[in-house]
Amino acid sequence: MSPLQLFCCFFIISVSISAQNEGLIAESKAEQIKLNEEFSNPETTILEPEDFKKFKGLEFYPIEEKFIVTAKFVRTPNEKPFLMPTTTSRTPEYVKYGEAHFTLDGKDFVLNLFKSVEPYDEPGYEDYLFLPFTDLTSGDGSYGGGRFLDMRIPEGDSIIIDFNKAYNPYCAYSLRYSCPIPPKENDLLIRIEAGVKDFGKH
Repeated sequence: MSPLQLFCCFFIISVSISAQNEGLIAESKAEQIKLNEEFSNPETTILEPEDFKKFKGLEFYPIEEKFIVTAKFVRTPNEKPFLMPTTTSRTPEYVKYGEAHFTLDGKDFVLNLFKSVEPYDEPGYEDYLFLPFTDLTSGDGSYGGGRFLDMRIPEGDSIIIDFNKAYNPYCAYSLRYSCPIPPKENDLLIRIEAGVKDFGKH
């Protein structure tokens, strides 16, 4: 293959990756708009009445392409179900479904993904995976109790993690809710400055 052909192949791959990420960035923006609409609507908001009165919108970190990572997905089929601790006495049953191995800022990380043992009431969630995590922004820019990502079981051995879609558990807004506590193995020693920021009560 000539140098020109190599350049053309590299250019095509780069354009393809960039186009894919542009689509994911657009998805992230749409998710943020949708989330703000839910919080701003009196019929769907979970905010306390006193907080809702002065609510101007959720704060987000700027959407960044570097926080969209393609991870190697390793299934862990022999895991035993366990009771996940929450902020209350409630202990929902989950099973570790797989691991996401990825690199960010030159460092290697692993996050565990979980599947609920109890089936979801709504159809369409059969392939839903739960990804709770904490990072170095937890309590210093983002909610101290960690944030969540909704994922889908991938068909192959890779999975895209878009941290721009990270959202707060309901406990960040009201103590009326019971929220899973991210396991220690999902604590990332890096600042994930993406997704929803902490909800400061004034």
